Amino acid sequence: MRRLLFVFALLACGVAVYESANAKGNDEAEIRALEQRFATAFNGKDVNAIMDVYVPGDNLFVFDVTPPRQHVGFADYKKDWEDFLGATSGPIKFELTDLSITTDGGNLAYGHSIQHVTGQMKDGKPMDVTVRVTDDYRKVNGKWLIAVEHVSVPVNFETGQPDFQSRP
Repeated sequence: MRRLLFVFALLACGVAVYESANAKGNDEAEIRALEQRFATAFNGKDVNAIMDVYVPGDNLFVFDVTPPRQHVGFADYKKDWEDFLGATSGPIKFELTDLSITTDGGNLAYGHSIQHVTGQMKDGKPMDVTVRVTDDYRKVNGKWLIAVEHVSVPVNFETGQPDFQSRP
C-alpha cells in the first residue's frame, strides 16, 4: 500500500511540474503575441491598439525617455502616445528585438527588449532611436497586459548626451 501511495505521489508531482511548465510556456507565448500586437499597432500609428496592451485605469506606471519623467495612469500615457505619434510625419518603422520573458506560472511576468524606431518628424528631422525597455506584465481577467514599463537610453558621460543608437 505504501508503494502504491508513493507511486501516486510521484505521478501527482510529475503532473504538477508538467502543468506548471506548460502554463509558463503558454504565458510566454501569450506575452510574445502581446508584444507582436504592440509592434503592429506602433507601425500602424494606431494609438488605441497600442493602448490595448496596457492595464486600464490608474494602475499603469511608465518611465519614458521624453519629459515628463513618468506617466501615471492609462489616460496620461495615452496622451503621451497621441502627442508622440502626432509629431511624426508619414510612416514609421518599429522593430522589437532581443525579447526575453520570465514568467512565474501565475499572474506576474517580466521582460526586456531592445526597440528601434525610424521615421520622420513633422519638422522634417529624421527619427532614428533605439531604446531599452523593461516591462512588468500582469494577467488581468485571463489576459496579459503591461502594468509597469521603463524605457531608457544609455548616456555618454563624457558628452552628457543620450546614446540613441544603444549598441551593445
